Amino acid sequence: MNYKVVLSTAYLPPVQYFAKFLACEVVYIESAENYTKQSYRNRCTILSANGPLSLSVPAVKLMGNHTPITSVGIDNSTEWQKNHWRAIESAYRSSPFFDFVADLLFPFYSQRFENLFELNMGLLRALLGFLGVDVDVRLTTSYLTTYPEEYHDYRQLIHPKRSPSADDHIVWVEYYQIFSDRFGFVSNLSIIDLLFNEGIGAASILESMNK
Repeated sequence: MNYKVVLSTAYLPPVQYFAKFLACEVVYIESAENYTKQSYRNRCTILSANGPLSLSVPAVKLMGNHTPITSVGIDNSTEWQKNHWRAIESAYRSSPFFDFVADLLFPFYSQRFENLFELNMGLLRALLGFLGVDVDVRLTTSYLTTYPEEYHDYRQLIHPKRSPSADDHIVWVEYYQIFSDRFGFVSNLSIIDLLFNEGIGAASILESMNK
């Protein structure tokens, strides 16, 4: 499938989000919008020993809801990096590919970031590199409410409050999860859940999810 996709920026995005990178020729990351709260822009969901766990980066919106997404800061007065890393390590330290993925992620939790968009883009590039996905990633330069037909706009569709089943371009594929004996298979978690459990094999799973 070769088409253009428009995505919001996201913190450790869900599997659904990453599948788009293996289905298109160009991905546009929205950089001209205002910040939207309660979205994947600053949060992700992992699978802990107690079930799905949401992790949020504390956002600083100097202009409230009218803050441009590229100007959203990070509140580093909290210990969010330490808390996120502790949660990730606790959830996945017994996963098959923990050492490999932990080495990839740890630098993002051991150095200070001031800007949410920059953190997200850094993580995105690192994760795409680990997956071996070579796709043309561009930033939007102006905000469009709607896009022409040749674009697939997922800015609102990929959202914590939207059911992933609304995406008719995805076939949900189950993969190994370390806590499946407790919770069954939990779909559309953060991409790191897939990476910790399947390693570089994650790319073929993502590709098989695209209709």
